Amino acid sequence: MVSHRGIKLGRWLAGNLMKELNIRSGQRRTHRYPRGGNERIDIPNFLDRQFAVTQPNQCWYGDVTYIWVGVRWAYLAVVLDLFARKPIGWAMSYSPDSRLTVKALQMAWEHRGQPSGVVFHSDQGSHYSSRAYRQVLWRYQFKQSMSRRGNCWDNSPMERFFRSLKSEWVPTLGYRSFAEAQVAVFFKIVVTVCLFFMLRFCLLFSHLGLMLRPQWENSS
Repeated sequence: MVSHRGIKLGRWLAGNLMKELNIRSGQRRTHRYPRGGNERIDIPNFLDRQFAVTQPNQCWYGDVTYIWVGVRWAYLAVVLDLFARKPIGWAMSYSPDSRLTVKALQMAWEHRGQPSGVVFHSDQGSHYSSRAYRQVLWRYQFKQSMSRRGNCWDNSPMERFFRSLKSEWVPTLGYRSFAEAQVAVFFKIVVTVCLFFMLRFCLLFSHLGLMLRPQWENSS
């Protein structure tokens, strides 16, 4: 930008000026994924990057992320429907344990009318592989699926949602309180769901309009 205005400015001069003005670069760090491990024998990867589902409640995702709240971290658990790519259950807590993930799963299960036979995919985190969580999946008659340790590609739809949440919604310095974070995250999820239904309605309306247009032209 400075060069386009005709001002000669090199790297070292720019660095010295930034140091004097107490300005720091805000570039994102390059994320390096660890090498993938083995699958769990008792919980294989049934999804295997097959993202083309044909109906709702066929495959759900689950994952947990962290958000800075006041002077400590808070944790957000989300359940995502792969068909709609939108959140259907969520919960926040100061502890990333099975109670948090179970609460998000229960919300999604009740919200979707208590379905059965859903493939639930997640990573190998202890909050998803614990006995308490697996018992809830068994009671709901869900089929559990897990990625290999360090393999994030099967969970890319959930990673994309969390990236959008943190880069577009969550402030850089986090929230001042847990209650403020809950309201903000809830509003973000509600906005995401509303936008999905608005887009779906517009596509349906445009499709019906194209179907009815020839009939209207023939009648006129």
